Amino acid sequence: MVPNRIAAARTYLNRMNLDAILVTSMENIRYLTGFTGSDGVAVVGRDALWFLTDSRYRTQAGEEVAGFTLSEYRRKLEESAALLGEQGFAQVGFEASSLTVAQHTTLVQALGSDTLVALPGDFAAIRSVKDQEELTSLEEIAGLASQAFMNLIPEVRPGATERQLALRLEWLLRDAGADAASFSFIVASGPRGGLPHAAPTNRALCTGELVTFDFGGVLNGYCSDETVTVAVGSADDRQREIYRIVKEAHDLALETVKPGTSCREVDAAARDHITTRGFGDFFGHGTGHGVGLEIHEKPVVSYRSEETLEEGMVITVEPGIYIPQWGGVRIEDTVCVTRNGYRVLTRVPKELMIL
Repeated sequence: MVPNRIAAARTYLNRMNLDAILVTSMENIRYLTGFTGSDGVAVVGRDALWFLTDSRYRTQAGEEVAGFTLSEYRRKLEESAALLGEQGFAQVGFEASSLTVAQHTTLVQALGSDTLVALPGDFAAIRSVKDQEELTSLEEIAGLASQAFMNLIPEVRPGATERQLALRLEWLLRDAGADAASFSFIVASGPRGGLPHAAPTNRALCTGELVTFDFGGVLNGYCSDETVTVAVGSADDRQREIYRIVKEAHDLALETVKPGTSCREVDAAARDHITTRGFGDFFGHGTGHGVGLEIHEKPVVSYRSEETLEEGMVITVEPGIYIPQWGGVRIEDTVCVTRNGYRVLTRVPKELMIL
């Protein structure tokens, strides 16, 4: 347990006028309790804390979870509901995004629909500002992933397939010390670069093509995210032009990153530049997102965002241009918001590399 994290959850609880919060998402459980297993429930009350898990994790919970009353369950939701009922809680918040309809029905049957309050999506925002321990893990995994990509560069050549490169990059990342990949890597070559989330295929790279790599790792539960677009053998004038526009948009967005800047402003800096250069219709996704225990978390960096940057937030900046049947360019760095601006955590140079 990290006291300031519990305090943040209780501040949220008080703001929502709740008696307790039933925490079921494993990311929020890990954040609040330190538990690294795969099954459990945490209950945050105004004056007390409970953690429940099954027999597989009895010893592990005893070693990892401090400050919570521990108990073991056989039937997860039924026994969690029994605990809540025993405490006489009248209003219990639950994470709607991490419960199925069937699970919610089980809770309603045990507690009654008037007791349960669906938490807005902003509950996860208690994790938005990272502490030093989190930043250390985020910076370390970003460095490991960047180095893995740099080690892959000699293998990015004509004839190599997207799938081979994706598998090799994951192996290099794990060999460097990462616990896992943070998502299924994207390797999109030639015209497939026009697909923002293209899964790797057996397509072989060809000279004169652009190739986009989107990759990241996990260390101590924390994720990294980076995108690099390279040219194989050579790059023509159009490829260089589009790369330059995306790189300029990336740099303009980075220049806005500092405490007090709205996420909309960061998005607008990149989006407006791409639009003024005539490619606005080919940039459909947001400019970035938070990174932490999940690869996509608060804050959201888009034109719809209502959030404002704070010192300690970690976000991506990843503008792109995707042209169907031609290809695409995306450039992404992960940065930490500092007192006066930002610090880049990812380390692959973002000038166009011709391999």
